[in-house]
Amino acid sequence: MHASLLARSVPAGGRRAVSIEELEGVTYGPYAYRTDPEKVGEYADIAGAERSAETAPTSLAGALLFTVAPHLLSDPRARDATASVIHGDQSFTWHGPIPLGAELGVTGTVARVRERGGVFFTVFELAVDLAGSKLLTGSSTFLMSGAGAAPGGGEPERAEPEPNVGSRSEVSGTIGDEATLLGSFSASRADLVRYAGASRDWNPIHWDHDAAVAAGLPGVVVHGLLQSAWVTEAAVRLGLRPSAARFRYRRPMGAGVEARLTGARRGLGAALELVDASGAFLTATFE
Repeated sequence: MHASLLARSVPAGGRRAVSIEELEGVTYGPYAYRTDPEKVGEYADIAGAERSAETAPTSLAGALLFTVAPHLLSDPRARDATASVIHGDQSFTWHGPIPLGAELGVTGTVARVRERGGVFFTVFELAVDLAGSKLLTGSSTFLMSGAGAAPGGGEPERAEPEPNVGSRSEVSGTIGDEATLLGSFSASRADLVRYAGASRDWNPIHWDHDAAVAAGLPGVVVHGLLQSAWVTEAAVRLGLRPSAARFRYRRPMGAGVEARLTGARRGLGAALELVDASGAFLTATFE
């Protein structure tokens, strides 16, 4: 799974912190997001998308999510459950293309919270509107817990890579009925800073080696939503027109680590994976 860590302070004056469970049903937003062509173009470049004069990349859904998700993750009412946050899975449904130069309204709602073994499985629902019409919806599952968690699993620390080591993006081939190699990806630390700027996901475990190690990770890890963006844009380049997708974040992918993109058709959609010799980083299904 994709690990994230956000530090929180202790409630002042000994007052009881509101449990994350009590936030079930709380809505954040709507917040405005303008699809500025220049900024969207920067996102397209780092996501591996083709630029368009009229529409934003399909994978901009991840950046729209991070217009509102930080309001949940930084909510002082849930500070006792946000010392560590793991993004377990993510789904998006596109109800139409995302136009450039548009003012969108982005809303997030805590749909469900269930506690299991000290971990709060929190379902966060995304809604993006354009002039009152539904444009994009999504659902995130965050595994949230208090201080002392080690979301990375305590792997040995690895050497810190140079900022520009490991950048790669290659997509080719055809999606067939049998799983086949379709390309490969990797991200340097500089790439991760670029993605953070384009998506607003500034979690330091994605660009600061010491912060990642403190979170129990062996080093900086690639944003799960950047991996989702790579796979989504690859699907588009390979001829799919996804209306819905679901992503599972299986294990952290390190900066500079190369992942192979494999996939096969499933009916009118496809199943794609980012993998290396040790297994999958991400699995995705597209409809």
